[in-house]
Amino acid sequence: MPEDPLWPRASTLFTPSSEISVCDVALLGIPTTSRAITPNRADQSPRAIREALHRYSTWSTTQQSDLKDSLSALDFGDMANPDVDELSVIKRVASLVEHSRLVLALGGDNSCTFAGALGVASAVGGPEKVGVITFDAHHDVRDGDSNGSPIRRLVEAGIRGTNIVQIGISDFANSQAYAKRVKEFGITVISRNQLRQISIEEAVKKALDVAGTGVDSIYVDFDMDVCDRSVVPGCPAAAPGGLSADEIRRAAFTIGLDDRVVAADFTEVDATIDSADQRTVRLTALCILEIMNGLANR
Repeated sequence: MPEDPLWPRASTLFTPSSEISVCDVALLGIPTTSRAITPNRADQSPRAIREALHRYSTWSTTQQSDLKDSLSALDFGDMANPDVDELSVIKRVASLVEHSRLVLALGGDNSCTFAGALGVASAVGGPEKVGVITFDAHHDVRDGDSNGSPIRRLVEAGIRGTNIVQIGISDFANSQAYAKRVKEFGITVISRNQLRQISIEEAVKKALDVAGTGVDSIYVDFDMDVCDRSVVPGCPAAAPGGLSADEIRRAAFTIGLDDRVVAADFTEVDATIDSADQRTVRLTALCILEIMNGLANR
């Protein structure tokens, strides 16, 4: 691509770093994949998402602000063996939370959400001090240990179900038994159907209020299969009728505005099956820029 000194690329926002140091935004790859219910190569996506950032600029027309002038961002590379060494992921995320305003994790499948959220818990004094918001078509409270079970595992690890909110839960993407389990856990659900009655901003603000009750820190999981399959063909479990590209971008910006949000992940993208125009990884990259834009405008 041609380079223009007057058009800085978003990829230049992140400076590679091998040593933990203070910054506004800490980027970390958590390329989990081996425990996925549907075999995938989500471990290839952190690299692809970083490359997609090269296609965008650092300037927000809406906010009239330039991220390169307002945020410092470091890229701490990818975790090695995150599927089998969750403790190392937890420790790394905890350290990054202590040294940054916002940790952004690039999955990997959704199993990385468990270690990511527990990393925040480790940094802030325990799981009872953390709220969780998921943008997801699925409840992720399955039995076992997979990308379909991180929310159940987090509840069992001590995060209160009453501090968990799930946005975008879809019809015919879950089971009655697991819906019952979610209700028993006390989890709040804002379904895809409900999102047709209220704006995404209203839904996010409600989620922040619920997840943030009695806690100071919130972890957010952007499972990109919450989106309509037409905009995320690289998400194996995405279905027709999900969130639009505009909705997920607006959600990411609104999430970034809240001081209590200290970490977020972007999961369930398999870059190896993306469309030729790379629309899935490009949308994920834009969501990263939107949440950073929210942070810059806190």
